[in-house]
Amino acid sequence: MSTEPDDLALLGLLQWVSPALPIGAFAFSQGLESAFELGWVTDEVSLGDWLEGVLEDGLTRCELPALARLHAAWSEGDGEALAEWDAWLAANRETAELAAEDARLGASLTRLLGSLALLPPDRSGDLPALPEGAGYVTVFAWAARVRGIPVRQALLGFAWAWLENQLAVACKALPLGHTAAQRLVEQLRPALVAAVDEALTLDDDALGPALHGLALASALHETQYSRLFRS
Repeated sequence: MSTEPDDLALLGLLQWVSPALPIGAFAFSQGLESAFELGWVTDEVSLGDWLEGVLEDGLTRCELPALARLHAAWSEGDGEALAEWDAWLAANRETAELAAEDARLGASLTRLLGSLALLPPDRSGDLPALPEGAGYVTVFAWAARVRGIPVRQALLGFAWAWLENQLAVACKALPLGHTAAQRLVEQLRPALVAAVDEALTLDDDALGPALHGLALASALHETQYSRLFRS
């Protein structure tokens, strides 16, 4: 596989990270709605700080390096590694809400891939089966492989989808204007690249999120009186 994706692979990546992908990602705020309610995030500047923190201490040390390992496991047909990293991700979901998001998005993407005849077959030589109840990152890694998306581009696409979803949450619930959201895109695009660069260099013993505030916000969101997003 070349280091640069070909046209079909690029279009495949755009498909998997599109807000129009019918897996229900729009329904979750990852604790951000609660951060608004608590007054931790109140405007464009504080939102940028929040997102940079989540990216640096969360995605960079959790989802992105795990996605790289899952991508490699699919490429190598390593079913044991797939199950191990899928379980590791599940163990790092600190609230029922975060665990439910990962499981539900994984199940939705699995159903979508099945309807497109893109799931790995139960028996296909060196290809392992999709782990039972696989989470979103594990299924996304397979979706990237089946489209021929190189690992670096897969991580960039995943990070971009996360950022776009968080900004959509802010536009609905903060509120944040769309021009302000685009300013944050400009601010955070280099941070996405840096996050992927770092994630690809981390050893296994350096992994693990450190997002105490996000975990608390997510837990409080489960009992928040008025909310737009799902718990």
